[in-house]
Amino acid sequence: MEKIKITGSDQIYEIRSIIPTAEHVLQIVFADTVPAAWGGDIQLYTDGDILATTLTGWNTVYRDEGQTIYLSDDGSVYVPPEEPEPVTPPEPYEPTLEELQVAKKQEISQACEQTIYSGVDVVLTDGSREHFSLTQKDQLNLFGKQVEMSAGVTRLKYHTDGQPCRYYDAADMQLIVTAAMDYVSYHTTYCNSLYSWISGVQTVEEIQQICYGAEIPEQYWSDVYRDLKEGAGDDADA
Repeated sequence: MEKIKITGSDQIYEIRSIIPTAEHVLQIVFADTVPAAWGGDIQLYTDGDILATTLTGWNTVYRDEGQTIYLSDDGSVYVPPEEPEPVTPPEPYEPTLEELQVAKKQEISQACEQTIYSGVDVVLTDGSREHFSLTQKDQLNLFGKQVEMSAGVTRLKYHTDGQPCRYYDAADMQLIVTAAMDYVSYHTTYCNSLYSWISGVQTVEEIQQICYGAEIPEQYWSDVYRDLKEGAGDDADA
């Protein structure tokens, strides 16, 4: 094991390694005792106690890590990096009422679309009930059936959800087309009145209460929605 001695002292210290770690920094790892003071030259001895070299100028303790000492030959000392300033997490973003209104209208629009696309039940002339989806493609197909009936066609091809295409007579097809148009018209008009309600609220709490299917306050009813509501009530009374 290598050894070192500080000039001016007779004590010899066993070391595990001695290496430069930077241009002006020398690292010495001690096996046991560590010098209490550094004031002279460093004499390095081999395992056979033969003086190998003398290092001069390494008199400043750059950094003390117990058994590992760093010395500098230019008087520099280790300066630990400054602790970073604590980062204060940002306050959670609170959307404005206007932003919530835009988001709520998008939510309502999607709910209206899904409700329409899910379709409507229709009672046919024989008393049977069949369900018809009303995607945009379905609505276009039904519009085409209306055109066919206007042209005098009395036997029309169509299908219920998930069923093979079959023939419907004009009376049944008219029931299907009328029910579909009424269903789409009602939900479109209801959605528009919901928009008016959303635009009219003044607080976040109010807007959070609005959902598709909610009863709209009468002050936000459009004339068309009022007629549809009153017509539905008349039908129910009948």
